[in-house]
Amino acid sequence: MKIGLFFGTFNPIHIGHLIIANYMANYTELDQVWLVVSPHNPLKDKSTLLADQHRLTLVRIAVEDNNKLWASDIEFSLPQPSYTVKTLAILKEKHPTYSFSLIMGEDNLRSFPKWFNYDKILSDHTIYVYPRLSVEDETETHAVASELRNHPSVVYCEDVPIMQLSASFIRKSIKDRKDVRYMLSESVHTYIDEMNFYR
Repeated sequence: MKIGLFFGTFNPIHIGHLIIANYMANYTELDQVWLVVSPHNPLKDKSTLLADQHRLTLVRIAVEDNNKLWASDIEFSLPQPSYTVKTLAILKEKHPTYSFSLIMGEDNLRSFPKWFNYDKILSDHTIYVYPRLSVEDETETHAVASELRNHPSVVYCEDVPIMQLSASFIRKSIKDRKDVRYMLSESVHTYIDEMNFYR
């Protein structure tokens, strides 16, 4: 089985995340997409970050009716900071018959050479890349992205529907008592409202 790994804090998961994940699961060679919830980094401010289990619950209820999407807490039990290359190695150990790929935005592709052991990830895994509206066109990083886009391990998915929607905007909107119902799945919106998150 071919699994695409879509990493994120998902604070909260919104329709932009779900559209990307669902596209990858239906319009590429991937059989499933696992949304890997990133645990809180102890070195970073967590004032706006929901507890790990709450964010995992939000992802689970967002994808529970879609058998091609799955919520993963694999990184919760790993040492911090969790390096993607190590997460991939552990997943391969747990699921030796599965093939794992990464899903990332074009902005992450530009900084990819700064990742720990990025060359091993490139040699062992496929990377599915979706475009981003807010990518800065810095000459150096643009050159890196252009070079990586032509790498045999990189699949650029230019038809992915994208929108300018961020979790931080949603959090601020909820705090300001704005109506965000169409930015979230119905189940996620209901859960956030019932739990008074981000207020």
